[in-house]
Amino acid sequence: MSRRADPAGLPAMQPGRFPVTLTGYIARRFAARFAVVTAGLLAVIALVTAVEMLDQVAGKKHASVLVGLEMALLKLPELAQEIMPFAVLFAAMALFWRMTRASELVVARAAGVSMWQIQLPVVLVALGIGALTATALNPLSAVLLERHERLAARYTTHQPAASAIDAQGLWLRQVTDGNVAVIHARDVRDRGAVLRDVTIYRYSGRTTFAARIDAERAELAGGRWVLHDAQVARPGERTHRVARREITTSLTPREIYNSFAPPETVSFWALPEFIRTLENAGFTAEPQKLHYHRLLSMPVLLAAMTLLAAAFSLRSHRHGGAPVLIVAGVLTGFALHVLSNLVFAIGLSSPLPVALAAWAPAAMTLLLGVAALLHQEDG
Repeated sequence: MSRRADPAGLPAMQPGRFPVTLTGYIARRFAARFAVVTAGLLAVIALVTAVEMLDQVAGKKHASVLVGLEMALLKLPELAQEIMPFAVLFAAMALFWRMTRASELVVARAAGVSMWQIQLPVVLVALGIGALTATALNPLSAVLLERHERLAARYTTHQPAASAIDAQGLWLRQVTDGNVAVIHARDVRDRGAVLRDVTIYRYSGRTTFAARIDAERAELAGGRWVLHDAQVARPGERTHRVARREITTSLTPREIYNSFAPPETVSFWALPEFIRTLENAGFTAEPQKLHYHRLLSMPVLLAAMTLLAAAFSLRSHRHGGAPVLIVAGVLTGFALHVLSNLVFAIGLSSPLPVALAAWAPAAMTLLLGVAALLHQEDG
């Protein structure tokens, strides 16, 4: 005997049982709407980004339209992470609005299904989207964004990262009067102002090797690297040792730190180790910590967005004022986005812990959504 369906298209349910079929039905419809909304938003963003990239490479030597389009596509996954909360919000609002208009929610409620059971599949799908965004989309975005940065450095005025840090120590690249110097230090102190176990490779111009200098310590002071107990080796000459040697530089400790690759180019899985390496080298890792906790809070934020969507779109169309509520929901979403960026900025520029700053938007959205649904359901 086949399962009966109600006139609104929902499968009939037996009282007292968890609505498994209804849960799957809502989850599939939400996932489909999320895919459509995300594709639409990405199409618009891709068009705008492509125009921006083409404008940047216009007139640049060896640059072409294909280079601009490639740069736009490489940046797209990173932009996709930024729009994810809005995609979830719009998709959930579209789903609930459609179910309200078709009286599907009325039928489900009449069958004994609570509003929280209706919301559950949407929340679960949103949690899954958030987890995939942090663990899968972000690593892909980091790789592609790094490629984008290299292309931008080649074809635009954008400057590439001039320093890198890993378990083997700190690498710096500086250009002085057209001559390149590559500096490696196994130990870093005082946020880059003091280097230990230093090796410097000096080039005449950009490619002709000029000298190698090994020093026990290098100090950055007054626009110079002051090398102590240095050993100098030049092509065709005998190695000799000097007690002190100075090399002109335009670098400062602040510039060294700022020249590191941005947190967005580091994969979610590599961020904890990168943070530890920075802190062991004496640098602050607050931006990297903020970015890591933002990724960790992404599932909670997306789930909270679905609660916010439900609060603004589950009102019956017979009561009137539903379009106004939907517009209010969209505006609230944008307001939360602006507030989130403000909180992130405060977290980086004040004693406020960055973990608290990163989780605050998700927590605020969650509390707002739960409170609005409780008021609508029981108020």
